[in-house]
Amino acid sequence: MLTRRLTLSLLSASAIAPGSAFAKTPKVLSWDDLIPQGVPYGEIIGQGEMDVATDQWSPIFDENASKLNEELNGALVKIPGFIIPIEQSSKGVTQFMLVPYVGACIHTPPPPANQLVLVDAKKPWPNDKLWDAVWVSGTLRTQLQSTDLGETGYALRASAMEVYEW
Repeated sequence: MLTRRLTLSLLSASAIAPGSAFAKTPKVLSWDDLIPQGVPYGEIIGQGEMDVATDQWSPIFDENASKLNEELNGALVKIPGFIIPIEQSSKGVTQFMLVPYVGACIHTPPPPANQLVLVDAKKPWPNDKLWDAVWVSGTLRTQLQSTDLGETGYALRASAMEVYEW
């Protein structure tokens, strides 16, 4: 039986340390959320040019391609995407680029920087699940970085990952 004193103590403890009483829920993002409000996607990619040698179209990005949604800086988020490995071992992938569609940066020109997320995973993602769509949760930072695969606009420290279920 709870006494009045015990009940008040429990309520006081949860008011002082709400983070320990309730876990934070990540904000679920779509790829459109990474583009700042008022910047239409159609204005990010210019005309582009055809590389005759490789028979591939290369987009020309304007200054809107590197505009980031600063409201998301430091936010706990959950975003779906596909993995392009950067650091990989027999235990799995620990650093990768999260991209909005299969083959981005490998079979096609990379999307603009504000559509690419550089992810560092605490726990390696299994090598046998690299083709699966994934949910990645963690703290998102607005941070332009260059990699061999493309320029990324965001960095995310993954605290959790799971297969994306359709």
